[in-house]
Amino acid sequence: MRYEIFGDNLQMVNVEMDGNDKLFGEAGVMVYMSNDIKMEPVARGGLLKGMGRKVFMGETFFLTEFTGKGNVSFAGNVPGKIIAIEMGDGKDILAQRDAFLCASDGVDLSVAFQKKLSSAFFGGEGWIIEKISGEGMCFLHACGDIKEMELKAGETIRVDTGSVVAWEGSVNYSVNRVKGVKTILFSGEGLFLTTLTGPGKVWIQSMTLHNLASALSPYSSGSSSTSGAGGVLSTLARESFGRR
Repeated sequence: MRYEIFGDNLQMVNVEMDGNDKLFGEAGVMVYMSNDIKMEPVARGGLLKGMGRKVFMGETFFLTEFTGKGNVSFAGNVPGKIIAIEMGDGKDILAQRDAFLCASDGVDLSVAFQKKLSSAFFGGEGWIIEKISGEGMCFLHACGDIKEMELKAGETIRVDTGSVVAWEGSVNYSVNRVKGVKTILFSGEGLFLTTLTGPGKVWIQSMTLHNLASALSPYSSGSSSTSGAGGVLSTLARESFGRR
């Protein structure tokens, strides 16, 4: 299966199918396809996985499956980049909700739950994350530009909550409260930071939809300030229930 990612900040991925390939993607992410490509909604993984996606992740029950010979192109629904990941060798990827775009037939997509209460409440992703495994090509989509980092064993970085797009299963993921009342009230960086410890790859986005909306909010009618104590309460609620 050959593919090409093109564009700048509104990227698309074009996949060339040889007739033996099979792709599946989220509902509504297909941009165009050749006349000989066929698509149909399928409940991949059966009833339980379909219900899990619908109930826990707010996604559609069905994914869209593509077969045939020709080209099919996919894109995300917000300005951002596409990440191509080759799955295999027992590697698992954990990703934020809505990050999955499309994948080849050998890739498995399932629902995963945060292991730690602090990560679930304050990690910026909520309780539910996506688990990607199997073999083949997988494509994720995220806001803004993407930074891929390869963490060595024991190497740690701290990231703004909500800015972590995905991480390999070998990476330890936790959330820690920012220290210092002054920092919490006036830094504008939120109450919590995500801590990632290697070994393994992590993918970080430069923008979140929440940050974009916050930047535009002063120019909308009825906007209100989120600084000081009110900002702390707003941040607490936002990071407890997830954001992208």
